[in-house]
Amino acid sequence: MAEFCTCGAELPPDALFCHKCGKPQREIMAPEEQPEPPPREFPESAPPPPRREALPLNFQNPVALRIALIVAIASTLLNFVVPFLTWVAGGFFAVLFYRRRTGSFLNVNAGVRLGWITGLLTFVLSAIVFTIQVLPHLNTLIEQQIRNLPTRDPVLLEQMKHFFNSGPGIATALMFSLGAMFILITLLTVAGGALGAKVMGRN
Repeated sequence: MAEFCTCGAELPPDALFCHKCGKPQREIMAPEEQPEPPPREFPESAPPPPRREALPLNFQNPVALRIALIVAIASTLLNFVVPFLTWVAGGFFAVLFYRRRTGSFLNVNAGVRLGWITGLLTFVLSAIVFTIQVLPHLNTLIEQQIRNLPTRDPVLLEQMKHFFNSGPGIATALMFSLGAMFILITLLTVAGGALGAKVMGRN
């Protein structure tokens, strides 16, 4: 059945407005507004852990100092069995143990520094052992060395024997021996540290 507007115009089926006068024909229900979904919360990614700065290789580094001391003790004890080679091995193993303890790769310069620390500690321990062992027999050793000199001048030999039997002579001989030991130990441990850093850097 046809529907008509109040103005008399015939309306098409389901007309919302009169096409003649524009009068609304049905109540228009506004669609209910759907609530906006809450913003999706993404879990905040945890910040990366702060990067630990590598401690410099010096006597303020407790890990390096502890490893160097342990290696120095072992090197001093083993030097009675395998002299000289243990000092090179001391620098090498100090780098190896530091690498395993900290996970840090050491370049050659760092290996030299760790070898230097190990060498100083090894020298201190070796100097104590050397002084205890040699000092009571130092006069006898000096006289043997004087007799082995190429010169045969009895006056010169007697003067040298008299000097090294005195306090200043004994101190001079002891300081000379310790100085030579210092140079030898530190050079060999530094070489071992550099070698260790070079080998560990390839792995």
